[in-house]
Amino acid sequence: MRKLIVFGVLALAACGTPQEQCINRETRDIRHLQRLLEEVQGNLDRGYAYEDYEVPMTRWEHCGSDVITRPDGTVIERPRMCLEDYTVTRTREVPIDPQSERRKRDGLREKIKSLTPAANAAIRACKAAYPEE
Repeated sequence: MRKLIVFGVLALAACGTPQEQCINRETRDIRHLQRLLEEVQGNLDRGYAYEDYEVPMTRWEHCGSDVITRPDGTVIERPRMCLEDYTVTRTREVPIDPQSERRKRDGLREKIKSLTPAANAAIRACKAAYPEE
């Protein structure tokens, strides 16, 4: 699902105006840090985090067919089944260390705060370089 969302965002970014593409490119780091900050704050609010893990599984799948000719001349096509491995991604709740999460949150806030002036300047430069009509 995440891959689909990322692909959609990239596709939309590619379709934007030159100004939007420039702003997107220049603010990518801050947006990423803000998503991380939202995740950490959510963990603190809930008291636990979510963790994805993979579960290997096996299922029967159609992988061909066998042709059988009977003595009376009738031909029967019988499906052949094979065991195929696949992986399912599941999510579980995991405990957090609240002190560690608070330090992470505070560090992310400081990093965003330190990057904001440069991002604002870059946005102004993008607007100057690619004015909207």
